[in-house]
Amino acid sequence: MSNMQKKPRKKIKGAVYFDYSLLAVLVFLVCFGLVMLYSSSAYGALVKYNDSMHYFKRQIFFCVLGFAGMYVVSRIDYHEYIKWGRKIFYCSIVLMALVQTPLGVEVNGARRWIQLPFGQQFQPAEVTKIAVIVFIPVVICQLGKEIKTLKGMGQAFLWGLLAAGCVYILTENLSTAIIVMGITCVMIFVVHPKTRPFVILACAGLVLILIGVQILGAMLSTSESFRLRRILVWLNPEEYASEGGYQVMQGLYAIGSGGFFGKGLGNSAQKMMIPEVQNDMILSVICEELGVFGAIIVLVLFGLLLFRLMFIAQNAPDVYSSLVVTGIFTHIALQVTLNVMVVINLIPTTGITLPFISYGGTATLFLMAEMGIALGISKKIKFQE
Repeated sequence: MSNMQKKPRKKIKGAVYFDYSLLAVLVFLVCFGLVMLYSSSAYGALVKYNDSMHYFKRQIFFCVLGFAGMYVVSRIDYHEYIKWGRKIFYCSIVLMALVQTPLGVEVNGARRWIQLPFGQQFQPAEVTKIAVIVFIPVVICQLGKEIKTLKGMGQAFLWGLLAAGCVYILTENLSTAIIVMGITCVMIFVVHPKTRPFVILACAGLVLILIGVQILGAMLSTSESFRLRRILVWLNPEEYASEGGYQVMQGLYAIGSGGFFGKGLGNSAQKMMIPEVQNDMILSVICEELGVFGAIIVLVLFGLLLFRLMFIAQNAPDVYSSLVVTGIFTHIALQVTLNVMVVINLIPTTGITLPFISYGGTATLFLMAEMGIALGISKKIKFQE
């Protein structure tokens, strides 16, 4: 057969992918968050700053800055994080240590911030989350097949434990320490071939926590520790309504009064009573103004966001990038879950915020940076046509 008679081979070209669905969900979440932030914070900002748009204007600034930062980060080759991961990790520890110096600032009884010029404050614990997300995968990849052994798992776990310990000791931020350890454990779980040991450990840990809570609740009624007092408030918020349970009780009243479709946007009454409602309790205002239906919409949006992150992690070009996106997925999933559980009083109050919706400049910037990392990795995905 001559060359002219031969059928030409069909060339398969790699089609570069970009996750516009993730970007669309993110934009919708941020816009929804801005609307709810203004609705929930207008009264408090008017009383405190004589400007009902104080929190709203600051959050818009950080959102715009965050989107710009996300674009810049998305253009960085993720292989650079392998080179800089260890340095970022150590830098995050140094920044947390600065909280204990005169640069540290105490807000609402918690010393977790560093004072910056022009009246701005910076929370180093947010850097630690990204540091763990980009560095622990480096450790796991360097261990190779050894990560499947008890020794290898222990080495990776110890790096996460070091980060969580520094967060807890240097910034007294237990909730962030839990998230850091959660990110580390999920990464190890993803690369480990066996599931049964993790299930057994999780069940044993849950049983121990429940037993410990009951024992502490019976023994610590006279304790002066604010963390232990939070457990008492959680177990019986009505009894301790004047000693720490006020915020929780008002949040539950807001959720209960909203019904299924809510009172209407801007019609919340409890937002005038809940302290710092624009932070970790903003979901209660969403439930009061938009009802259970509004809360379901928010959770569906977060579900879509997590689904897109899972898609990127499954199709990432290599193990490192897959683990990085897995870390981002775990961070957001844990933070949303913990915030919802606090608002409905399933766990003691932790001060953890609702991603992209609650007020917070540092948190917004670093969450956007994480989205930039995920979008940058999504651009490296190639599908065959």
